[in-house]
Amino acid sequence: MDPEELAVRARQGEAFHNQRMLPGAWGVLRVDGRGFSRFTEARYEKPFDPAFHQFMVRTATALLEELQGVYAYTQSDEISVLFRPDWSLFDRSVEKVVSLGAGLASATFTHAAGVPAVFDGRVWLGASERAVLDYFLWRQADGSRCALHGWCYWTLRKEGRSAAQATRELDGKPVSDKNELLFQRGINFNEVPLWQRRGSAMWWEPYVKEGVDPRDGRPTRAQRWRLEVDSELPMKEAYENLLRGLLTASGPAST
Repeated sequence: MDPEELAVRARQGEAFHNQRMLPGAWGVLRVDGRGFSRFTEARYEKPFDPAFHQFMVRTATALLEELQGVYAYTQSDEISVLFRPDWSLFDRSVEKVVSLGAGLASATFTHAAGVPAVFDGRVWLGASERAVLDYFLWRQADGSRCALHGWCYWTLRKEGRSAAQATRELDGKPVSDKNELLFQRGINFNEVPLWQRRGSAMWWEPYVKEGVDPRDGRPTRAQRWRLEVDSELPMKEAYENLLRGLLTASGPAST
């Protein structure tokens, strides 16, 4: 059989969705650790481990740089990376950004932590800046809710409750009761480090790089970009204002 004919017939069996992120839409790649509940319980301090969080920050930074994103946010075992409406890497292929994003996250975290770890991915699309703001407000609110629950759950586990007992004791409890549960044990949730309650984020910041023109020795100044990492994020309206400024700012990913 002719090799070219064979290649055509073989490629017919490849399953491609051929989906593209909608033109003019904001895009977010979200990756999550697969099976990380058991993975982290066996290796890291609960409810939060600074080393684990730093591995997540490193992974988020790699995704932001390699995929030419605008903004990245991480809380717990998830990372969201934002792309502008004119982002065109991989011809905006959903399969490419999901597969490569999950692969890059898995490789980066594994290299940082020294143990194999796997991430999966998905794409979110937003038609407006308002939708983007709502998305990241949602993820931060979810992170805060999970942080409070995690503190309560692991406080009970360390007191001797089984997983099932701790889960039953917290089931249906409102936020006020969970805060009181911790307070009675000498833990003020409002004093827990901000990165645990609100996550961490990274984005591109401009700076002026000074140098010398080798041709005539005169001093030079040029604008460059570097990544800013913030582990003390504001929340609610202040967080929304921070995000709005980043969405409208220029940067290396928008030029």
